[in-house]
Amino acid sequence: MENIKGNEMGEEIFADIIIDISHEALDKVFQYRVPLSLRDAVTPGVRVCVPFGAGNREKEGYVIALKKEPDYDVNKIKEITRVAEGSLTVESQLIQVAAFLKRRYGSSMIQALKTVMPVKSRVRHRQETNIYLAITKEEAETLLAEWERKHRTARARFLGRLLVTGQMSKDEAVKECRFPLKELRKLAEDGVIRMETKVMYRDPFPQFEKKETFVQLNEEQQAAAERFRRDFQEGVYPTYLLFGVTGSGKTEVYLHMIGTVLAQGKQAIVLIPEISLTYQTVRRFYERFGGRIAVLHSRMSAGERSDACERIAAGEADVIIGARSALFAPAKRLGLIIIDEEHDGAYKSDSTPKYHARETAVYRAQLAGASVVLGSATPSVESFYRAQQGEYVLLTLKNRAGNAALPAVETVDLREEFRQGNRSVFSESLKEKMRERLARGEQMMLFLNRRGFAGFVSCRSCGTVMKCPHCDVSMTYHRSGRLSCHYCGYETAFSRQCPVCGQPHVAAFGLGTEKVEAALYQEFPGIRVLRMDMDTTRRKNAHQEILQTFARGDADVLLGTQMIVKGHDYANVTLVGILAADLSLFGQDFRSGERTFQLLCQAAGRAGRGDKPGEVVIQTYSPDHYAITASVHHSYEEFYGQEIAYRNLMAYPPCAHLLVILVQCGDESSAHLAAVRIQKMIEKSQESEADPVQLLNPGHAAIAKLRDLYRQVIYIKHRDADRLEELKSRLEPVLEKHPLFAGVQIQFDFDPVGIY
Repeated sequence: MENIKGNEMGEEIFADIIIDISHEALDKVFQYRVPLSLRDAVTPGVRVCVPFGAGNREKEGYVIALKKEPDYDVNKIKEITRVAEGSLTVESQLIQVAAFLKRRYGSSMIQALKTVMPVKSRVRHRQETNIYLAITKEEAETLLAEWERKHRTARARFLGRLLVTGQMSKDEAVKECRFPLKELRKLAEDGVIRMETKVMYRDPFPQFEKKETFVQLNEEQQAAAERFRRDFQEGVYPTYLLFGVTGSGKTEVYLHMIGTVLAQGKQAIVLIPEISLTYQTVRRFYERFGGRIAVLHSRMSAGERSDACERIAAGEADVIIGARSALFAPAKRLGLIIIDEEHDGAYKSDSTPKYHARETAVYRAQLAGASVVLGSATPSVESFYRAQQGEYVLLTLKNRAGNAALPAVETVDLREEFRQGNRSVFSESLKEKMRERLARGEQMMLFLNRRGFAGFVSCRSCGTVMKCPHCDVSMTYHRSGRLSCHYCGYETAFSRQCPVCGQPHVAAFGLGTEKVEAALYQEFPGIRVLRMDMDTTRRKNAHQEILQTFARGDADVLLGTQMIVKGHDYANVTLVGILAADLSLFGQDFRSGERTFQLLCQAAGRAGRGDKPGEVVIQTYSPDHYAITASVHHSYEEFYGQEIAYRNLMAYPPCAHLLVILVQCGDESSAHLAAVRIQKMIEKSQESEADPVQLLNPGHAAIAKLRDLYRQVIYIKHRDADRLEELKSRLEPVLEKHPLFAGVQIQFDFDPVGIY
């Protein structure tokens, strides 16, 4: 942008403008010339007035990009008339956010706009029309007597009832009083009645009620809330890292911070990582703030989402709660963005643009003059590093609220269990502790980070692994007798007959949540188990129903994948079992240790949150790994010290930055050739650089084939994020237009949270 604004005064500039900012019209971009007098005022996001159509009617539009070269015949391009008054709207802000996503993460501007602009669904809003008297009661009684004398039965029946009730709905008048709609309109025209219509917004949580409760903060909570209040009232809006152990009462601090923001007439966005957390989170916030809550997530109906967006835009909702995409809610008076469980990988988009909600929230807050609060018991290494560097303000909660003790953690060495002859899913220690809980009527949570019945299926005769025909991954066996690919959804029937050697020796290996559930019923007859994973939560409200059932005490065990370890709070849960800590420990990703530590601490944090003490059993083959020993000690600092030394040594984020280029094509050789060409282009561009980027040779992605596309990947490192952003910006137009890359999909990702 700086390059364009620094052009010679005689050089022309052209603006891409969207006239209709609705989601459906984002592809319709029009180009206008920027007059010399408006060069400094016209930037992406600004609202301008332009001559439009054959009659040159003046219309308003939004600038989404500036260019030096026109896309059309320059003689046919019209000129911007003026910058509109009050041109910086919430749409302007979101367009600037889209420009940030395009610049940082790589995508087209249209892709970025479709990410940030709320969909304006063509949904009919439910309306309610109420009827009131527009004349005095005495006048109505006189009119009623006249209608009765003249035998105007329908009118008399309607007016007689309205005199008794004082008001009546339109449906009640038409259906119950059998009074025609055209007659109602006639009485309204005559000034006898008044009809008022209002939109009835859908409420996805009608069971919640506001409660007049006041929670006294402890000393640590009060210090954090007071620091925020003081800064906010002084007009200081930094990014805070609220680092508090599990059960330290971070949510109560959030509620006080939001109260501060609402008192100043501002709005707050609260992001949560999982839809499964919506029910519990919304209940807490609804009890505090009542109907000023709006919820946005993907499992809501189109009507519910549309209603929520309209209430937010109209200022009728002050507290917006939702998953990652709620960050782009059309809040016009934004004062605070809270990201709960900020370390969670769900905050990184897996579709283009591959933005991270944390970085994007900080950027949007800067535009809006708002604060950001990142909360976690196990902060991402990036956030804690920035807090240590002074970029973020660190707020710490070292103790559990209410003086509850952190649970006692025991590690079980599965190698020793094997030597002792235990082939069960459960160690002897875990089984004994589970029997104690069942006898006492207490509840348990069992965590396994893999769904399905078994991890993979192979032939014991020839060793062939049953793989998905569309992806280079093994299929997962489910108790329904089906083999499923968890990447593309492909399914097929399970057969013991090997398709390669023909022998009937195909069997399932590994461990999944379904297999654990079966083992529970076998080991503990009569046990009540709720399983919570992607397979059991596909239906709308399934998360809510499972968690409500568990909260009522109608199950002894909640078994699940990582969705059960985040944020849930049940006073009767006194035992947490982590069945296979190593599943996430030895992946190819440099973040494997961090991810394991976070999962273990979050899972352990579910135990002992009430008056009863909690225990945690971690089953592992690697009890001496620092990620596991640090989680046993409940020590983030112990983990961070080891992890940041490793990251610095290897030049991984946050000590350096990574740019990933993913090349995909239906033809394997074309994908490989394209990756090699990109590598050569980068190497050539770095020949004269004093501090070149570090280029890792292209090779097969970890999943070399996905949904029938062959995948090649290039990793590029540098300690300066701007250098990688600049390299990406130079590559994008070449890769987009060069005929050598026709038919090849090329995607960029910045500081990925997983492997490719």
